[in-house]
Amino acid sequence: MKNVSILSLALLMVFSLVFAGTVMAQDEVTLTLWDIRTAADQATPAVKDAIKRFEADNPNVNIEHVPTQNDNYKTKLRTAMSADNAPDLFMTWGSASLERYVDAGKVYSLQPHMTEDWRNNFMPAAMDLGIVDSEVYGVPVTNVSPALVWYREDLFEKHGLEVPATYEELVNVVNVFKENGITPFALANKNKWPGSMYFMYLVDRIGGPDALQKAISREGAFNDQPFIEAGRRIQELVKMGAFPRGVNGLDENASQSRTLLYTDRAAMYLMGSWAYSGFKNEAPDMVDQFNFFNFPEIKSGEGDPSNLVGTPGDNYYSVSTKAENKEAAVEFLHYLTDSKMGEELIAIGNIPPFRGVGEKIEDPIMKKIYNTSQKANHIQLWYDQTLPLELAQVHLNTTQALFGLEMTPEEAANKMEAAAKKYYGE
Repeated sequence: MKNVSILSLALLMVFSLVFAGTVMAQDEVTLTLWDIRTAADQATPAVKDAIKRFEADNPNVNIEHVPTQNDNYKTKLRTAMSADNAPDLFMTWGSASLERYVDAGKVYSLQPHMTEDWRNNFMPAAMDLGIVDSEVYGVPVTNVSPALVWYREDLFEKHGLEVPATYEELVNVVNVFKENGITPFALANKNKWPGSMYFMYLVDRIGGPDALQKAISREGAFNDQPFIEAGRRIQELVKMGAFPRGVNGLDENASQSRTLLYTDRAAMYLMGSWAYSGFKNEAPDMVDQFNFFNFPEIKSGEGDPSNLVGTPGDNYYSVSTKAENKEAAVEFLHYLTDSKMGEELIAIGNIPPFRGVGEKIEDPIMKKIYNTSQKANHIQLWYDQTLPLELAQVHLNTTQALFGLEMTPEEAANKMEAAAKKYYGE
C-alpha cells in the first residue's frame, strides 16, 4: 500500500510538472528588442521578416521592436543600462561597446547555447568581436562592412587616371581632379564619423594596428607620432582642396556627399561598403560606373595595405541578464542568423557575417567586397565603437576640428591624450 501511495504521488508530480510546462509554454511573452533598424535603414525589412517568422512559429511570443536612430542609440542604451532598465534583446557594435556591459553584469552569456553548428555558422573574424573572456555574448548579424574608397570609373578614365596604390599616387589623383574643377573626395562631415574614416586609415597606414592598441592599453599614447602625422596629412588634403567647401556643415544622413558623386562634382568617396546599396537605390542608372579600391599604402609607414577599417560583423545582438525569458530570446537570435536572414541581407546588398555566403553572392562588386574582406590581414573596428564612449566623442570632435583647421595636429592629439589620462585615472 505504501508503494502504491509513493507511485501515485510520483505520477501526480510528473503530471503537475507537465501541466505547468504546458501552461508556461502557452503564457504570453513579450520580448523587447532595441537596435538601430529604423524605417530608413536598409536592413530593417530583413529584421522585421525574422521577427515575423519567429512570432509565427512561437505564437505566444511577441517581439516589441524599438528602433532608434544611430546617433542617439548609444546614449539611450547606456542610460538604460545604468538605470538597470535594459531591454530583453539589444544591439551593439561588439568589442568595447559590448564588453563594457558584460563587465557590468548586464549581458547574458550565450556560451551554454552555442552549439557547434551555430558557432560554425559565423565567420571566425566576425565572432571575435562578440567574445569576452572566451565566452560568446553577442552574435554578428547584419553585414561585413569595411570602409572602402569608392570612385567613379568613368571620371578616372576621362582624366587618364589609374587607381592609386600609394599615398603619393593618391595625392596626384587629388591634384588632377582639382585642376579639372572636380572635388576629389565627396565628404559630408557634420556627423563627424565620416571624417573619422580618413583618420583611422592614416593612423593604420602610418603606425599599423599597434598604434591604437598601444594607446588604449597605455603602453603608448594618443599623441604618439602616428596620430599627429595622421592629423597633419588630413590638413594637407584639406589645404589642397581635396574635400568640398564647408565640409563640416554637410550632412551625410541627407546624402549631401553622394549627391556630389551623382552630379559629376566629385570623383571619390571613402565610405563603408553599405554605400553600394545606396548607389543602387539612389542612382541605379549610374551604378555600373562605381568601383572601389583599398586605402593606399604609405611607403614609409608600418601598416599593411590589405588592412581594413570597418567591422567584420557590423551589428551584434545580445540578450540582457534582465530578460525574464532568456530561452525565447536566444531562440530569436537563431532566426536573426539563419539562412533565410542571410538571403535577405544579400538581396539588399549586404554581406552577412555567415560562412558559406561567398558562392551565393552573384553581384561582382559584392563578391569583390567579400574577397577583399577575406584577404585583409587585419580589420580595425571603428574607433567610435572601439573606444569608451567618453574617448570616442573626443576622437570625433578633434577629428572634425582637424578638417575645419580649428586645431593643429599636435593640439588635437594632446587633447585626446589628456582625455585618455582622465578616463584611465592617470
